[in-house]
Amino acid sequence: MRRPGGDRGQVSVELLGMTPLILLTLVLVWQAVLAGYTFTLAGNAADEAVRAGTAVPPGERAGACREAALKHLPDAWRSGAGVPPCGGSGYVTADVDLKVPVLFPGFIDFPVTVHGHAGAVEEAKR
Repeated sequence: MRRPGGDRGQVSVELLGMTPLILLTLVLVWQAVLAGYTFTLAGNAADEAVRAGTAVPPGERAGACREAALKHLPDAWRSGAGVPPCGGSGYVTADVDLKVPVLFPGFIDFPVTVHGHAGAVEEAKR
């Protein structure tokens, strides 16, 4: 014997039950996107730093590398960025360390650091 109305509203109840799981999945995907974007930013900043480092004399290299690395970083990543001086003679290397933000860039960072590294050979000046 079936009741009148049977299973009316069942979809609504199931949706309400699944909503936290759907939201958690979206949050985790967004966090993965931020982590991936941070890796991209770190690599690009290191590339920019080493490119600037090969264009200046060795005495001016540290400042030029740091400035070039921070120039293209968004503000949220720039504040916690670590850019040690570029090193090397003949082969210039640059490193950039960035922190991965939690959900909203600029508020809280994970205690995880993403490392970007790049190197380039100095071209001979004629």
